[in-house]
This record gives sequence, structure tokens and C-alpha cells, in this order.
Amino acid sequence: MKNIATLTQEAIVLLKALIETPSFSSEEDKTALLIENWFNQNSIPFKRENNNIWAFNKNFDNAKPTLLLNSHHDTVKPNQGYTKDPFEAIVEDGKLFGLGSNDAGGCLVSLIATFTHFYSAENLPYNIVMVASAEEESSGKNGLNSVLKHLPELDCAIIGEPTLMQLAVAEKGLLVLDVVVKGTASHAAHNNPDNPIYKAMPVIEWFKTFEFEKISDVLGPVKMTVTQISAGKQHNVVPAECHLVIDIRVNDRYNNQEILDTVKANVAAEVTPRSMHLNASSIPVAHGLVQAGIALGRTTYGSPTLSDQSVISCQSLKLGPGESLRSHSANEFIFINEIEEGVDLYIKILTDFFKQ
Repeated sequence: MKNIATLTQEAIVLLKALIETPSFSSEEDKTALLIENWFNQNSIPFKRENNNIWAFNKNFDNAKPTLLLNSHHDTVKPNQGYTKDPFEAIVEDGKLFGLGSNDAGGCLVSLIATFTHFYSAENLPYNIVMVASAEEESSGKNGLNSVLKHLPELDCAIIGEPTLMQLAVAEKGLLVLDVVVKGTASHAAHNNPDNPIYKAMPVIEWFKTFEFEKISDVLGPVKMTVTQISAGKQHNVVPAECHLVIDIRVNDRYNNQEILDTVKANVAAEVTPRSMHLNASSIPVAHGLVQAGIALGRTTYGSPTLSDQSVISCQSLKLGPGESLRSHSANEFIFINEIEEGVDLYIKILTDFFKQ
């Protein structure tokens, strides 16, 4: 078995190759080949569907619970602020620059190295499945959610996203609603008590002022925001409809269906969710994974950003090298020593977790 230092350096080489291989959401076929090569070179059998790659530990036992390790290999498109080539892996002053280096390449290669470290271990109390997933950035239909049907029931998960290797024990869900307030079209010169724009005003006020009762200890309250409004095309015509878009960040005390039911019961409008599967996620602080991290000096917090945690139903911890604030930024980078620390801490956390 390779030592941890060797695995870590090979993971950094893999990350450089991933950076230099474009992998926008739904276009990750070439980075999938790089991940296949890692598993082939380490004699680890794997499976692939679309651009998702997954593998099970060598001594998988159906009688044991299963731990998921997951991160994604797709990226957003580079923004116009880049002064460096986003597809060149450049190392300067201990930083590895390149698109996807921080979000979430560093996490992905660190988890792959960790999985490889444990792959042949005997008598583990948990099975381990590693999934390098696609389409995370676009919440696409061919991402992690499409792989779940091929996996055993998951007991818990570590989702690799940049958290400075601190423990994100909860993550807000997302519910986007299209709301249509209907009225009666007419000429603006005539009296019309059924103007949908006026009727939209109390609807907007409700979204502004309503407070959901349950407040999360780590994520705070549910937050609803009206982000778009559109109605009418001519100055002299009252339109038949006023359209609103509502962005709702859901805490871990509610699921998306409960939020939708409350909205529909309170607003006089047609309400349509764009999707229902991006639910909030959490894991108890008392869970063994969290306790193992705390014992190593890690702190806990609630994350406002969305990840593939939203598509799994088991208890999950978001944890990884890199910093969330660097994600999607120009000249994205991750420190080399963050990857080294990431592999080391992932292995230590799992080693302690498996001893519990």
C-alpha cells in the first residue's frame, strides 16, 4: 500500500491534470477519463454512468452500513476577471491556480486519495463508496442524484466542498418558486378593480414579512426573497398576469414540501416550484464523524451554500480543503498545503470514526 505522502503528491498531480482539462457541467467526459486512469493505476475496479465514476472498497460487506465519500469534477465557466489562463495549472507562492482548483478539485482529489488509502483495509466497520460526480454546479439530472439508484442504502456521507477543513454540520436547501398573480386585462383608461399588479402587492408583502416558526441552531431562519417581477408590455394596457420569482433558502427544520404547502396556503396566486429535490441537510454534532473532527481541533458551522448534500437523504457532513469564498472567483486557487492537510485530516477523521 502506498504511504500517505505518496498518495497526496499523486493527488496533486491529478488535480493539475483536471485543471488543464475543461469540464463544464455536462461536459466532463475528459476529466472522467482522468479519474478512471487513477482507479486503473491503483488496481481499483470502478463503474461509470454518463460522467459519474464510482467505486466500492475491496472488502465491501452487504451486512455493514455504508459511508459515502463524494465530490464533483465539473466546473462553472471562467468569469471575465481572469488574468491567468484558467486552464493552466500554475503554482506560485504555494498556490495552485486554475479553474476548479478550489471548487472542488482539491476536495475531490483529497477524497480519492483517502478512499485509495482505505481501499484494501480489512475489518472496517463501514463500507466505503467513492463517487466522483458530474453536473453539481448545474444541479443537473445526470449528477450524483442519478447514481444513487446504483448504491446501497447510505448511512452517512462526507461531501467534499471547500470549508477550510472545518465541519459544516448543516446546509441550507433551495426552493425557487414561480408565482403568477392573475387578474383581468383591460384598457388603462377604464376602471379595473382586478389589476394583477395591485393584487401582487399583498403577495409580495407576505413574502417580505412572513416568518417560519422553526429556527435552526446552526442555519438560522428560513429566508424568502422576491428576486424578479414582470408584468405588462404597454403603458395603456392592464395585463392579465403579474409574474414573480421567489428565492427561498430553507433551514434544516423544514423540508421543501412543507415550505411549499405553507406558501400555497397563504398567497392568492398560482405557485409552481422549479424543483423540489434541493433540500436542506444536516448531521448531529454528536455523530461520530463530527466528534472525530472536533477531537482534531475542527470547529462546526452552518453553510449557506448549496452542494450535492441536497440530493442525498442520509446524514451528511460537508468538509474539504480550500475556502468557499474563492469559489467561482477570478484566478481561482488552492494552497498546496491545504491539499496536504486535507488528505491527512480526512484519513485521521475516518480512522478515529472507524475506531468508535
